[in-house]
Amino acid sequence: MALHTLDLASAEEEERVRPANVRSRADQSYRIFARAGGGLTLGLMALIGLFLVIRSWSALRVAGFGFFTRSVWQPGQGAFGVWSALLGTFLIAIIALAIAVPVAVCSALYVTEYAPARIRRPLTSFIDVLAAIPSLIYGLWGRAFLQPRAILLSRWLGTHLGFIPFFHTQNAQSVASYPASTFIAGLVVALMVVPICTAVMREVFSQAPPGEKEGALALGGTKWGVIRSVVLPFGRGGIIGGSMLGLGRALGETIAVTLLISPNFDPHSLTHVLQTGGNSIASLIALRWSESTTFGISALMAAGLTLFVVTLIVNAIASIIVARSRSGVATEI
Repeated sequence: MALHTLDLASAEEEERVRPANVRSRADQSYRIFARAGGGLTLGLMALIGLFLVIRSWSALRVAGFGFFTRSVWQPGQGAFGVWSALLGTFLIAIIALAIAVPVAVCSALYVTEYAPARIRRPLTSFIDVLAAIPSLIYGLWGRAFLQPRAILLSRWLGTHLGFIPFFHTQNAQSVASYPASTFIAGLVVALMVVPICTAVMREVFSQAPPGEKEGALALGGTKWGVIRSVVLPFGRGGIIGGSMLGLGRALGETIAVTLLISPNFDPHSLTHVLQTGGNSIASLIALRWSESTTFGISALMAAGLTLFVVTLIVNAIASIIVARSRSGVATEI
């Protein structure tokens, strides 16, 4: 009996000190499901890319490399290219991020560091609700309410900053020069991007180590000093990750941009972001799909393939940057 009890105790001890590399059945099952989920995601992306390549091949074969350098869109005549739409897509995204990222950082810092505890949870819920609003609502609101008021801001910028090529506008004093511009589209997209960026940054800022924050305050630091020396370095990865997530949303935005811009295929005038006329790949596809022939749809598929590849490249670069700027690195008092 004593020998049997000793054997059971030895078995329990061996179970307790089991090597870390021996996985339980639950660990193995989780590993299998995790790998299957990752493989399924990569497989779906590969299938989407393959589908776009197959459907766009006839147009790419006709256009050749000129598809990426031409600024006209006349597939019926064999002259079409995505350069102006690609340029307009990046201009809208850059304007959106230039406005959204500072607002998102300040909003996230206010929620995590300055807001009273009783309103912190309602503010967080409100930000999450704003991120869930459909883009169509933003586009309708931007066209009906924001655009008439943004024209006044555009005219002020064109009048006082017109010496900068980016803000130069022909007939700067005329209100008719400013509606349906790249700047207004970027402004509305910025409002769509702010809640997404804020939600990511707020989550990261809220995880800043309280011990380091209290230590900085104990050494005589001010509230802003704590934020500058502890919270912002800790949340660097969150800032970059939230910004890149917003960039992905801005690059692929369709309905809001389609409702706001007036299509323009002149790349020179597109760089004057305040004046009427804009373009993006997503809006090009949305506007031309219903009226396109079979060959025209193939050309639009090629435009979609371009946006797909650009988005993958942006996300890959973002992943590298975030990996090198992990939250929690370089925090110091």
